[in-house]
This record gives sequence, C-alpha cells and structure tokens, in this order.
Amino acid sequence: MADLEAAIWVRGVDYVSGWRDAKEAVAELGDVLRLGGVDMEGVQLRAAAGVDGSGVVRFELSAAVAREVAALARKAAVRCRKAG
Repeated sequence: MADLEAAIWVRGVDYVSGWRDAKEAVAELGDVLRLGGVDMEGVQLRAAAGVDGSGVVRFELSAAVAREVAALARKAAVRCRKAG
C-alpha cells in the first residue's frame, strides 16, 4: 500500500527539522527499548516528517516484540502507581 502523505511536499515547509527531531526520538526510543531488554531484532524504527513538517517516528515490530514492549509498559505503569 502506498503512503500518499510521503509523496506530498509543500514549498516552504521545513521537513528537515521535523526529520531531525524524529531521528533524535528514534535514538531515544531505541535506547530505552534496549535498556528494557527488548530484542531489537524484531523492531524497526524510522524517522520521517509529516505533511506539516513535524517529526514522525515509524515504529514497526513483530507481535512477539509488541508483547515484550507491552509487558515493560505494564510493569512501569504499576511502579508509577505504587510510587504515586
């Protein structure tokens, strides 16, 4: 399936800044996932820019890795509730 938004470029929109922001976010997210012990073999993180120039992170993962990430998020949420 084609990503129609990827083909739209508007003159005067700063796509590079958005892409740079997304690239930094990709690095941060990748670091956190690795620290959490997520198998990065099943993860794809890509930086992009939206039609308006804002940064967009494309996050693709296998079902098994999605369950790992969900388990990590669940544990973190429980810890936050206990601490609060």
